[in-house]
Amino acid sequence: MIVRRTSRTEILAKLHAKVAARKPVFIASAGSGLVAKLLEEAGVDCINTFSGARLRANGMGTMAMLWPILDSNKQTLDYTEQDILPAIRGHAFVCACLNANDPLRDMRSVLQRLLDMGVNSVSNIGPSLSYVDKDSVVYQVLTKSGIRFEHEIEMLALAREMGHVTVGLAFDMEDSLALAGGARPDVFCFHAGTTKGGRTGYDSGETIAGTARRTEEVYQAVRKIHPEAILVAHGAAMETPQDAQYVLEHTSGHGFWTGSSTERLPIERAVSGAAREFAALTFPAAAR
Repeated sequence: MIVRRTSRTEILAKLHAKVAARKPVFIASAGSGLVAKLLEEAGVDCINTFSGARLRANGMGTMAMLWPILDSNKQTLDYTEQDILPAIRGHAFVCACLNANDPLRDMRSVLQRLLDMGVNSVSNIGPSLSYVDKDSVVYQVLTKSGIRFEHEIEMLALAREMGHVTVGLAFDMEDSLALAGGARPDVFCFHAGTTKGGRTGYDSGETIAGTARRTEEVYQAVRKIHPEAILVAHGAAMETPQDAQYVLEHTSGHGFWTGSSTERLPIERAVSGAAREFAALTFPAAAR
């Protein structure tokens, strides 16, 4: 297998062409090679890999990656190289989500390894400290121990210098502004919260109108600091294609990022439905 190489210039040219043509930029996460193959065939622009997606593929929730049950960066590096890259043809580019607060790795070497394997796009959501509520004891303990959002910003800035396309992500206004100004990512994604629906989704009770409203508030603020950024939406009440359409129509962004919506939820529905049909099969009545 020889994985097709691409470049930062080629990727950005494609993304900016879609923005100019008023076609939504489409990023989607994949926890397995099969999902990645299907996403690429469906026309996604970017296939996103991270330990949360791999855990989703094994029946766990995305937030499981926050607990110390695995080496997040090792998981991402290994399955991106072994499962994802061999499964696709290179029409979509791969963005690896990294843990910039990994205490056992020099992030420069991780970024270089990705370039060497043919991945030249990274994000800071593998996991991100922005996931954690700032008024929580957990957040205070983490920051006291040296785990900081600033390290994610520094990693994205270095990645851009090294030739990566950077996809910055944040959960609230404060982190969004800090990331936009400090890292100036090529793509900025506002993560509105864990996607609702299915077995492991979380429903905060927010409507799609509320998700769109919060997303647009962040877009407007980020645009003042970093007007060149491609803006995409993700999460919370944006569960279905109809929800994503609502966000496109009620925000000034350029696209969307799906995770559970094009991975966990369709798999749950399809496999459960097909298995129930097989489970309902019977032998013909015995001849009398």
